[in-house]
Amino acid sequence: MQMKLAVFNENRLGVVQGDRMVDVGEVVGWDPGRVQESLVRVMERFAEVRPAIERRLEAGGSQALSEVRLRAPVPGPSKIVAAPVNYVLHQQEMNIASTVEGLGFFLKAPSSIIGPGETVLLPYRDRRTDHEAELAFVVGRKAKDVPASRAAEYIFGYFALMDITVRGKEDRPMRKSFDTFTPIGPWIVTADEVGDPHRLEMELWVNGERRQHANTRDLIYDCYRFFEVVSHVMTLYPGDIVTTGTPEGVGPIAKGDVVRIRIERIGEFSVNVDEK
Repeated sequence: MQMKLAVFNENRLGVVQGDRMVDVGEVVGWDPGRVQESLVRVMERFAEVRPAIERRLEAGGSQALSEVRLRAPVPGPSKIVAAPVNYVLHQQEMNIASTVEGLGFFLKAPSSIIGPGETVLLPYRDRRTDHEAELAFVVGRKAKDVPASRAAEYIFGYFALMDITVRGKEDRPMRKSFDTFTPIGPWIVTADEVGDPHRLEMELWVNGERRQHANTRDLIYDCYRFFEVVSHVMTLYPGDIVTTGTPEGVGPIAKGDVVRIRIERIGEFSVNVDEK
């Protein structure tokens, strides 16, 4: 049985089935007060706890998805590793010579994470701040020096991510790490349900206007190759987030905007925009 794992309401763990949410926290020993630690424990023991989750789903009892509040599905990773320029058309759009091949990667502050329905707070009124739609994944096992050919074994699941970015001359970690600058969601889709992560349509809208539309087949370094590069440099721990870069169509956001992202076979969510 394939699964979409969600954190919802008062930091409960649920599985999304169609338009319903099933609370599975009790059968996996979930602690709402220690969400990241509980998530890591579930991922590390997933093969063991999966039968209990499936029995809970078969037993029935659920809430309408429209009646629950979704939270950030990975609220406290030890790090967020991001690809700077990883689509050819985005490279042309940015008018720079280097891509992920020359730039490598950068880190974002985990404190920048927010969940669906929350608000991005713009820190400056006199500087442009942009949206960037990305496919991200959560690491399921401790990983170091993992070749691309084995990277799939270490990826627990996928979700959508917005990499909010202030334009300017400062290094990326500063311009992309303001609080609220990493909306993620709507849930984690386990890797078996996603299948091939390199054939996914991705779209982003601002106030209903589509700004970005691409397919992950156009990644310069795909998920597995990027995993190899990152794990060659640093140890990745269960619960860490890796995000793969944005395609063309990056544009500004402003107070009052509603930004919505959708990725095929994963889902969609929106955030609001306001000034700090």
